[in-house]
Amino acid sequence: METTSNITEFILLGLSQNKNIKYFCFLLFSLCYIAIWMGILLIVISIICSQLIDQPMYFFLKYLALSDLCYTSTVTPKLVTDLLAVINTISYTSCMTQLFAMHFFGGIEIFLLTAMAYDRYVAICKPLHYTVIMSRPRCNAMVIACCAGAFLHSFLMFLLTINLPFCGPNEIDHYFCDVYPLLKLACIDTYRVGILVVANSGTMGLVAFVILMLSYFLILYTIRAYPAESRGKALSTCSSHIAVVVLFFVPVLFIYIRPTVTFPEDKVFALFYTIIAPMFNPLIYTLRNREMKSVLRKVWCQKPFLIGRQIF
Repeated sequence: METTSNITEFILLGLSQNKNIKYFCFLLFSLCYIAIWMGILLIVISIICSQLIDQPMYFFLKYLALSDLCYTSTVTPKLVTDLLAVINTISYTSCMTQLFAMHFFGGIEIFLLTAMAYDRYVAICKPLHYTVIMSRPRCNAMVIACCAGAFLHSFLMFLLTINLPFCGPNEIDHYFCDVYPLLKLACIDTYRVGILVVANSGTMGLVAFVILMLSYFLILYTIRAYPAESRGKALSTCSSHIAVVVLFFVPVLFIYIRPTVTFPEDKVFALFYTIIAPMFNPLIYTLRNREMKSVLRKVWCQKPFLIGRQIF
């Protein structure tokens, strides 16, 4: 006999039931979300209004910043408002939409980080062919490929989850709708579905992480013979990328590469890739990047600017 779903909404248990902790988290994550908006808009406007937009690395950085903003916006506003509510509910439709959006924008971020690592590899290991390999049409094609790959990944996750029957209980031990907590509530055996989830999310994240680390290993191997000044500049750029990769990938792999089980610590690890990483990415890319710091001074401190392309 086929099991059908009779759940129309879910209850999100959130980060904590302690009122004092909830009020503190409300203040903290509200400030974090404001900081994310300010930092990302600062980066995007600065890139658009300067010559950096012509460089592939900053072309990708602009889209990475926008994907960061969209990614965290699928979770953070709901989290912040729920911290002041007595009962946190989310409809079945909104839950599935949030799941799809999270994995879509998260997938875009993973693929964009991989594209940026490839850009650095070509720039440092094949400098004479850089302008040909990383031409603007190819960069545009890579961004489109990132979006297409993310959509395919997200659609598969959505397809695996939308067909699950939920008969009760309807309490999700998390602060947003994610696949593992939902598998725990399904009223069928989800072992096979869990294997497919690991094959989809876990394998994608692991393969991307290995490619990223391999590209940076090749970069470090190549620059060992560079003069000290050139080596320092290359290391400065790559260290920023590596910091972003570690901050995002380590908690993602911790959650999605293992079998379909949930732990209380998952909510803490999820904070890293949904809020903390998007908040620190602008700082990492600006404070450790001389070109970005120079452009920020030109755009925001020395000259008025117009929205659009402008040469300083």
